[in-house]
Amino acid sequence: MAGLVTSTLKAFNLIDSTTPPSDEDLAQLKQKYSAAGQGHVFNFYDSLPNPDKLTLFTQLSDIDPVRTSKLAEEALNPVKTTDDAKPHIEPLPTVACASTLDSTESDLTKYYNEGLELIASNKVAVVLMAGGQGTRLGSSDPKGCYDIGLPSKKSLFQIQAERISRVQTLSEEHKGVKKGIKVALIPWYIMTSGPTRKPTEQYFENNDYFGLEKSQVIFFEQGVLPCISNEGKIILESEAKVAVAPDGNGGIYAALDKSGILKDMATRGIEHVHAYCVDNCLVKVADPAFIGFSALKNVSIATKVVRKRNAKEPVGLIILKNGKPDVVEYSEIDKEMTEEKDSGNSELLRFRAANIVNHYYSVSFLNTIPEWSHSLPHHIARKKIPYLDVDSGEQVKPEKPNGIKLEQFVFDVFPMIPLNKFACLEVAREDEFSPLKNARGTGEDDPDTSKKDIMMQGKKWIMKAGGHIVSESADNDGIEVSPLLSYGGEGLDFVEGKTITGPALLLRPDEA
Repeated sequence: MAGLVTSTLKAFNLIDSTTPPSDEDLAQLKQKYSAAGQGHVFNFYDSLPNPDKLTLFTQLSDIDPVRTSKLAEEALNPVKTTDDAKPHIEPLPTVACASTLDSTESDLTKYYNEGLELIASNKVAVVLMAGGQGTRLGSSDPKGCYDIGLPSKKSLFQIQAERISRVQTLSEEHKGVKKGIKVALIPWYIMTSGPTRKPTEQYFENNDYFGLEKSQVIFFEQGVLPCISNEGKIILESEAKVAVAPDGNGGIYAALDKSGILKDMATRGIEHVHAYCVDNCLVKVADPAFIGFSALKNVSIATKVVRKRNAKEPVGLIILKNGKPDVVEYSEIDKEMTEEKDSGNSELLRFRAANIVNHYYSVSFLNTIPEWSHSLPHHIARKKIPYLDVDSGEQVKPEKPNGIKLEQFVFDVFPMIPLNKFACLEVAREDEFSPLKNARGTGEDDPDTSKKDIMMQGKKWIMKAGGHIVSESADNDGIEVSPLLSYGGEGLDFVEGKTITGPALLLRPDEA
């Protein structure tokens, strides 16, 4: 509370930014940390210049030392249970599942049209998890700014923004709205992290929000948690700063609440939310079929999956664990289960629903976040964390893991959902999932595979619409179809009977 008061007074210029907190406020905060066994964070406070005192005081005021110590104890010294029984794992029941690969055309059309109705009625929003930097790609920019090498040079952010624009147009056409009149507006809530917040906002501003309305692009920030030593102590990065790390993609829930996004959704009348990760270049943003499927089933959460490539693919799977929806990591199931075949189709794996972090939420469910977000489990990642020795004051770069970072996973909430309020939609991997994880040249989930998957998708669309493609190389005959021209292969009738030389970029019908 003291930190909130101080920062508020500072914001209104009622105190000088160089003025340290009062002796009373400082004593209260010190007592709070000492009682939690974390008093060492003040070891250098008295020797700091006034601006640094205020900086450290403000940061420490936003951390709950009691909760931090409790989380550290639970993570470092987990309670041993006498129950050594393996969890009972089975696939989701068919009643909770559907697939775009084998559903009837009438069902797919029903889902799609329902989604378009909801979008046109301004009841749909999108939440993008975009807190990561392109470090593994050789870039310090936000990952969404990355150019995967398409002929258009479009970044991931631009591709996704244009898909939103196109699906808005499709919903308006579905409703028979006169061309040129804008009715649908999909709010795009973009979750950044501390390092990516300002550059992401600046990138959108510099590019005029890629044709979207400024009012529909809303930025917010995921939370952070203190880094903890192997002894359970909060790690100092410097004399005036605690070492912190993002709280994982599961931090999205608390962030939606604390940042005011839930209130904004209520003001806008949003009822359905699509959430996804920025690194998937094929993601169908605000997918009408997915939204319609989930809304018609009246579920709290739905998730998209793709079929596991083979038994050895290291992916998490959507399953039932002890009768509850959950995700099981590939390392948590044995070889026999991994290779088991489906009893109804011997060509398919029994456990094949690969998690792609692509989810639907009802807003009525998201509004319950304040009731349970604090109870989600925390997972530990052991890391080498540079730190300030609190005794000597020396900076140390450890050679082996010296502490932990705590994080939550977005699927930690799944087991809380009754089975009749959870659903799963299987989609074609080549149509909807191509993640960007690795540096160029890796050969898997890298910029080259992302580019190829978009180009091959465009080629497939053109050929299905009756177009012909010629190229000097069969490996280089892809077509990049602008998302503003087609969202999912629709609207390409103009290519029928025409020949296109690949590779090519198709922006407008008159270019075919």
